[in-house]
Amino acid sequence: MSSSRSLGETGTAQARIAELAERRGVANAELFGREAKRIASCCHRMAERFARGARLVAIGATPPARSDARHVSVEFVHPVIVGKRALPAIALTAEGGDVGAQAAALIESGDIAIGFGAEDVGGEVVAAALAAAAEDGCMTIAFPRAAGDPGSEAEWAFAVPGDDPMIRQELIETLYHVLWELVHVFFDHRGLLEGRDSKRTHDAGASSFLYPFLAEDETDLDAVLDDVRRSVLLKSDETGALRVSTLNENAATLEAAAAMLGDRLGSATGKLLALGNGGSATDAMDVVADFRETDGGRWSSRRALDLTEDAPILTAVANDIGVEEIFQRQVIAYGRDGDALIAFSTSGGSENLIVALAEARGRGIATIAMVGYDGGRIAAEALADFVVISRSQHIPRIQEAQASAYHVLRELVG
Repeated sequence: MSSSRSLGETGTAQARIAELAERRGVANAELFGREAKRIASCCHRMAERFARGARLVAIGATPPARSDARHVSVEFVHPVIVGKRALPAIALTAEGGDVGAQAAALIESGDIAIGFGAEDVGGEVVAAALAAAAEDGCMTIAFPRAAGDPGSEAEWAFAVPGDDPMIRQELIETLYHVLWELVHVFFDHRGLLEGRDSKRTHDAGASSFLYPFLAEDETDLDAVLDDVRRSVLLKSDETGALRVSTLNENAATLEAAAAMLGDRLGSATGKLLALGNGGSATDAMDVVADFRETDGGRWSSRRALDLTEDAPILTAVANDIGVEEIFQRQVIAYGRDGDALIAFSTSGGSENLIVALAEARGRGIATIAMVGYDGGRIAAEALADFVVISRSQHIPRIQEAQASAYHVLRELVG
């Protein structure tokens, strides 16, 4: 691993945060400036597949890759874009056994397979699963570091270079968020979807007589693709700016939170509890994976527990007591004075997070919250000891900036 990620002798933690923010902005601009046109075309091809009944199958074998696979499936199945359809998606990850065997059993001809971590140690099984899917006629997507790396044989291989796996993961998250957001554009131009009998712009169905303009023929695919390309660039610019502002505006908070975590997780028993809902649950998965990781021995492995991963507990409490208590009950069971807790919320108002934060505070557990919008109730009522705000109203952008914030937090803890 490159020593450029080490705190080293770069000055104060806040100066280091500014440096890390700038690095992310440069990498973001490089990737999306180069790939925007291909991303637009990939969205079109995905829409064609979905229109013919395909499913999106996300594959990840390592702990960080698992969080990305889970993130993809929850975003496509449970869209937060108002008025947009749910699209069929499933995640295949290591807790279900060998991911290659799972893929062989579940992927069907014509599906879309997207692989995470194919280029990492142990990721060969993901690359092999993508290759097998391609032989079965599936569309394949992967994110190798460079040509020749595992995954670069995918039909849609988006090279995400760099020696910092955290920055690479952040860029990949933005890329699959953009695919998810913009694939819907082509459902509004269904005449451009290959293999359909209708060549109309929209499918207005029985109400078409009310909207005759929606039956216009669609012929200019290049114009739509160029619109989508420009939208890719706008979204990438937005997330690049939000990452930088989130890190710089919250630098003092991140520095203080890192010092607290260093003290608590450096003890013999101190541990980090992580929680969130939906896409934010995958952030909890990822931050726990990151804190357990040693970065090739340069960092200390830290005790961390993901409160989103035990489905029997989550569903039992939700069904018998209420969703508001799914995390509180686990804080009672696992939390101890001297621990720390990190909660992820795009709104800053998720009731089950608020209940868990209150329980943690009452038990002597230090709390960190990463929130969006204006911070919501968590920020307004100071319900966490350290509150990091990503000031945006767009959920994908908030989650992308939060990933940068907790990755930098991990780096500061060391």
